[in-house]
Amino acid sequence: MYTLSWSNGFRRGFNKATRKDPVLQEKIFFALEKLSREPFDPSLKAHKLHGKLVGLWVCQVEYDCRIVFTFAKDPDSGKDLIVLVDIGKHDEVY
Repeated sequence: MYTLSWSNGFRRGFNKATRKDPVLQEKIFFALEKLSREPFDPSLKAHKLHGKLVGLWVCQVEYDCRIVFTFAKDPDSGKDLIVLVDIGKHDEVY
């Protein structure tokens, strides 16, 4: 199981997305729970990004909502982390 770490950019995107669509908040939390347990669950459609976003990964919450993330290790505890980088519509995060 991975520990999720929310970046400031992810927090801003999360607040923006859920302010416009409160129902989306539940879907995001459900996707985050899946992501922390099994990042490559087929329902998340996780894949590597290329180009200017090389080194990052993305998963799908719903048709037009994506979570951008990366894998890291906590330097103090050595725990596996998923750093949540951004969230938003397809065109906003790419």
